[in-house]
Amino acid sequence: KMSSPALLMRVVASAYSVAEKAATIVRNVMSAGDLGIVEKAGPNDLQTKADRLAQMSICASLARKFPKVTIIGEEELPADDVTEELIEDGHCEEILKKPCPAQYTGIKEEELVIWVDPLDGTKEYTEGLLDHVTVLIGIAYGGKAIAGVINQPYYNYKAGADAVLGRTIWGVLGIGAFGFQLTEAPAGKHIIVTTRSHSSTLVNDCISALNPDTVIRVGGAGNKIIQLIEGKASAYVFASPGCKKWDTCAPEAILHAVGGKITDIRGNSFQYNKEVKHVNSAGVLATLRNYDYYASRIPNTVKQSLVP
Repeated sequence: KMSSPALLMRVVASAYSVAEKAATIVRNVMSAGDLGIVEKAGPNDLQTKADRLAQMSICASLARKFPKVTIIGEEELPADDVTEELIEDGHCEEILKKPCPAQYTGIKEEELVIWVDPLDGTKEYTEGLLDHVTVLIGIAYGGKAIAGVINQPYYNYKAGADAVLGRTIWGVLGIGAFGFQLTEAPAGKHIIVTTRSHSSTLVNDCISALNPDTVIRVGGAGNKIIQLIEGKASAYVFASPGCKKWDTCAPEAILHAVGGKITDIRGNSFQYNKEVKHVNSAGVLATLRNYDYYASRIPNTVKQSLVP
């Protein structure tokens, strides 16, 4: 008889459905019209009712199925009982059909850490830049991002009333990434994607030093990695300490699953074990291809200003 799927594949298959549920919550809050915005650390650090409900749904749904997994979410929420309507019990059958890479077949629940950003691009969400918004569920093992789910709740939202709204991208190291068309950025062009609302002199000096043909400013780390894997940008550069582990875990797994690379500005890889500090204080440098070209051109003054 067929053995039951490995734990990792079951977690990813559940995370897929859980992310779709979160996307529905995000859309429903928006269409109901009361976003319930609160400022966390300031006007560029917002939380809405959608962030809160989506995180409750994601964390409670995954914790119910995988009680020994460590789950770390962006929002600090009271440990209220989560209503049943927020629980998602489904999973993606297609993911369960894929064989688990050999190096991950023996993983136990307590060895996994799941990093959750229930709504990446909150500021853009409040401003109606809906295509910037993603739901991020990243899965780490041994401190390394090994699988991830990125849902875009508003993918296709400008394509007319008949368009299917939203999509889910998922990936596992050793299997690949699915739900999008992998595309290389135009050859010989240096198109840099960076922050929209967290700019600074350092951020801009670093980008200038790379002599880009074009700079794209968008919200959300998930959205920026999507720009790389769909060939809209050749590098994601953010010389600032603003980004967190829940922003990078899922995107990193998907980018690495298709042969890309993400590090901090100094070239150090990110660690995702549960004890790690949450801030990626030395910024982000990511590419689908040609990582070394960009890494070699980051000025030393910029590297020295960012302490890991």
